[in-house]
Amino acid sequence: MKSQSLLSLSAWLLAVLAVPLTIAAQDTQQPTLLPAVQYTVTDLGTLSGGSFSQPFFINRYGLVSGSSSLPDGNQHATLWLEELKVDIGEPGLGGPNSIAFGDNERFQSAGEAETSTLDPNGEDFCGFGTHLSCLPFLWRDGEMVQLPTLGGNNGVAMAVSNRGEVAGFAENSTPDPGCPAPQVLHFKPVVWEKGAIHQLPTFGGDPDGVAQEMNDEGKVVGGSGTCATFNPNFLYNLVPIHALLWEKGKAIDLGNLGGETGQAGGNIAYDINNRGQVVGNSDLPGDTTFHAFLWTWRTGMQDLGTLSGDVASVSISINDGGSVVGASLDANFNPRAFLWEKGLMSDLNALIVGDSPLYLLTGCSLNSRGEITGLGLTSTGEIHTYLARPIHAVVTNESTSQGVIARRILSDDARKLMQQQLRFGRSGARFMRLQ
Repeated sequence: MKSQSLLSLSAWLLAVLAVPLTIAAQDTQQPTLLPAVQYTVTDLGTLSGGSFSQPFFINRYGLVSGSSSLPDGNQHATLWLEELKVDIGEPGLGGPNSIAFGDNERFQSAGEAETSTLDPNGEDFCGFGTHLSCLPFLWRDGEMVQLPTLGGNNGVAMAVSNRGEVAGFAENSTPDPGCPAPQVLHFKPVVWEKGAIHQLPTFGGDPDGVAQEMNDEGKVVGGSGTCATFNPNFLYNLVPIHALLWEKGKAIDLGNLGGETGQAGGNIAYDINNRGQVVGNSDLPGDTTFHAFLWTWRTGMQDLGTLSGDVASVSISINDGGSVVGASLDANFNPRAFLWEKGLMSDLNALIVGDSPLYLLTGCSLNSRGEITGLGLTSTGEIHTYLARPIHAVVTNESTSQGVIARRILSDDARKLMQQQLRFGRSGARFMRLQ
């Protein structure tokens, strides 16, 4: 029997499908005013008793996938829809921790879940410090279904398309002599179709790689590079050297912004929309910092820059309209969420109408309705998942709040929390360094 929470989730889906999104028409009779999209912000909170949550993806209906901490400190894969929170990590695959990285319009979700079995090689692939085996899953019809690896002990499902295809990465059974302990085995980018696993090629002889996202045409993005010790500065155990697009099974190098070693933020693609536009981040010359990029077949890799006064940035999500969200960072790596549209990067905090319950640190995902989810900082220093909903406003140059919002500087405790708790990729943990 399905749980009441799952039935409630289905009811919410029916409600969402029944109510179309409406936005007020632009007032064309006031040419002296500047039309602008602004946002209201909701703190989606945590599971009961938790103090931390993180999002990774929001679908067109507003379903957010991610994870939330529990009173015992473990994390469970979590889905949010409006005020409804559903713990899909219990019972999981038998272990204490899990994360939902992506979902689709069929309300399926993909992610990682620990088992109750210690990794035979002593690896800590999921990075929770438990050294338990970590397996990819597809959550469907209220059940977490384990996906196969390439013969190794670990893997992660990062995204699920509306066609039900899943993208991620998985270990094979071959030791990688270049991997520092505790990582032992090679891990490769993969796609699962109808439960069967298919390996994608890396680029230029790179020993390891990850697939991050896929669109509804089956195009996949991610990166490949060299193995590294688990470190929140990098994506799982990878130093990404090549940002990649896989099309019809072929790995295409998207280039870089001048950096070649990947030692700052790496060269990695995080998202692709149904128009084939790709976003991610790439090191600049000298590999001492990194910037957000937008890539298209026509223009190649475009540097999106940073917000004023910042030194680094990463673009994490792009919708089919070409709007981009991510994070911009100062010299001490304090982040603030940005929205990039039509060549202009704006501090998302400056686009909020009224008081916000959170200071927005990152933009993690953006759907076709313009709704944004990401990481927000509470007044007490906790990190929660937020939902920013667009409203149509008409503002003057004088009335806009852009540039007025005071930047929040992360405390040492908050920074350590981000480093210890956040998991990779879309949440932006990989650039939250301890200074």
